[in-house]
Amino acid sequence: MSCRPLLVILALVAVAQNSPLAAETHRYIPKPDELKYTFATTAPVLRLKPGDVLETWTENALGDHLQQPGDTLPADFRPNPNTGPFFIEGAEPGDTLAVRLIKIEPAKDFAVGIAGPGFGALTQTPYTPMLDEPIPERTWFYRIDRRARTVEFAAGDSDFKIKLSLRPFLGCLAVAPAMAEARSTIVPEFFGGNMDTPEVRVGSTVYFPVNVPGALLYLGDGHAAQGEGEIAGTAAEVAMNVTLQVDVLKGWRISTPRLEDDTYLMAVGSYRPLEDAMRIASRELIAWLEADYGLSALDAYELLSVAMESNISQLVDPNYTVLVKIRKKYLPDPSSTTP
Repeated sequence: MSCRPLLVILALVAVAQNSPLAAETHRYIPKPDELKYTFATTAPVLRLKPGDVLETWTENALGDHLQQPGDTLPADFRPNPNTGPFFIEGAEPGDTLAVRLIKIEPAKDFAVGIAGPGFGALTQTPYTPMLDEPIPERTWFYRIDRRARTVEFAAGDSDFKIKLSLRPFLGCLAVAPAMAEARSTIVPEFFGGNMDTPEVRVGSTVYFPVNVPGALLYLGDGHAAQGEGEIAGTAAEVAMNVTLQVDVLKGWRISTPRLEDDTYLMAVGSYRPLEDAMRIASRELIAWLEADYGLSALDAYELLSVAMESNISQLVDPNYTVLVKIRKKYLPDPSSTTP
């Protein structure tokens, strides 16, 4: 089956805007006891129809525990609270859920980053045990200027400060995993999850394989800014106000999350070792070029070998995440392929 995902989304938006049965806009703000710490098949907080718009809010991945210098995380701290899940009418296993990101904006004027024992690319973890002493816990506060679109980093051991670009995105965006699994919200995999991929931002449409009826969409872990790799274990973490639109692509089957914007087709792989994350993402992008752009697998393989771009989104979570992408200008005209 051939499909034109972004064109399908745009067409549906145009239809909805001119239809007497226009898509609805829903608003949902979770209470603290409604936040979720697992991606799982569980009771939804709200039901949405294809084409509906959702306005919502996500909590800081560190909760609201760190408000000023000197604050520490409690002993029973649980990371990455997520908002949801949202049941999407008509979504069934074998379909694809499309999530168009319309607005992602910090809900506060400061963000927080931490480094410490047991988490990060350059400290000992259960996966990388070492004999040296773990990194001590340290906290950084980032001043956000939404008008100037900056995030200010201030060093803890000197008076150095630098203003970075405000680039908000969702570290977590997911559907319920397959086979009735329940996975911690710090985990990314084939269902999406804690991918920490900066391309999950306004202007992107993110596609997920539907594993359970209703898909069950989760979101959280807002980042005001993040370097590729997120090597210390956190970004500039902040609560976010989010607006998105959902759609269901019936019978369009994918294996791992895909993304699309005006410039790129993208695919995400999350697994260990890092090479397998790259392989998963690259194979998915090849499958996309086969199905929708008429290229053979080997031609797509060679084209990616000379034209693909990639980044290590994060190297700290229980599974690592790699994003691969290709510019649309290098691809055949999809309208010339056979449906």
